[in-house]
Amino acid sequence: MNTYPDPALLHPGSISPEIHQRNAHIAQAMAAMPEWWEIGAPTFRQNQREGAGVFPPVIFSERANTRIIDGAAGPLRLREFLPAQGQAQGVYLHMHGGGWVIGGADMQDTMLLALADHAQVAVISVHYRLAPEHPYPAAPDDCEAAALWLLDHCMDVYGTGQLFMGGESAGAHLCAVTLLRLRRRLGVCPFSCANFNFGLFDMGLTPSARAFGDERLFLRTLDMVQFRAAFLPGEQNLQDPDISPLYGDLQNLCPALFTIGTRDALLDDSLFMHARWLAAGNTGHLDVYPGAPHAFFRLGDAHAQSSIAQQIQFILSQLK
Repeated sequence: MNTYPDPALLHPGSISPEIHQRNAHIAQAMAAMPEWWEIGAPTFRQNQREGAGVFPPVIFSERANTRIIDGAAGPLRLREFLPAQGQAQGVYLHMHGGGWVIGGADMQDTMLLALADHAQVAVISVHYRLAPEHPYPAAPDDCEAAALWLLDHCMDVYGTGQLFMGGESAGAHLCAVTLLRLRRRLGVCPFSCANFNFGLFDMGLTPSARAFGDERLFLRTLDMVQFRAAFLPGEQNLQDPDISPLYGDLQNLCPALFTIGTRDALLDDSLFMHARWLAAGNTGHLDVYPGAPHAFFRLGDAHAQSSIAQQIQFILSQLK
């Protein structure tokens, strides 16, 4: 069964004064932050880890395990969480966000622990290689390698063959690319569901991405252009489905949840990809949050809590 949001949620009038004020505060606070391309990606990444910026400090969980597998270009690290109680009923393969340039598999432990404990899944997050040091196709190759390893070893390692996949922002992009690669390689989609959070699906930039402008609300038009240049140096076909999955053949894929805020530059990416997902004959659900900016999960507000609960419920609904 497909679900659609109330169209009123997409109207600017649905944004509360408190959310408008919160967004203005975020944009003002971010205005003084250095740009990653000016100070260099390694320095920006370290600043992130040390809690610089407007997000709450990163919490690194002691419950995390590290697993090393054979990757596309050598050893590949996976960050692993098991449910606090009981046997895992499935395995959730996670790709982190950060524009393929920043972020890390260990920078959203609180969210991944919530999925592990409340959806009763083992969570595996991929330490994929980052641009600009490792441009395309390094990150998609690493994510595909992790998915293939999981297909071969999930029963032996985790005692379950039911697989889920998800990611945020660039991670949602990598999730979609990985699903398309697996279906092309195997002839079927071996994952039970996909959890796409504020993903980028069109590298050519959708209308909302192009029109977002300069307000520094986590992700501006300029940020997307800079991330794209780091990830895709040189001339590329931006309509290649391995680069822009919106243009792919989306038939015979798994049920998917698309989560997006209406003050996200990537709003159209989720709206368009959800529509194409349904048109291809798949099951798709769209969860919309009025006024929520990009990466709103990390703000810890009511929107974030509601969204995490919806994701947990979606995964639970796919367990067999």
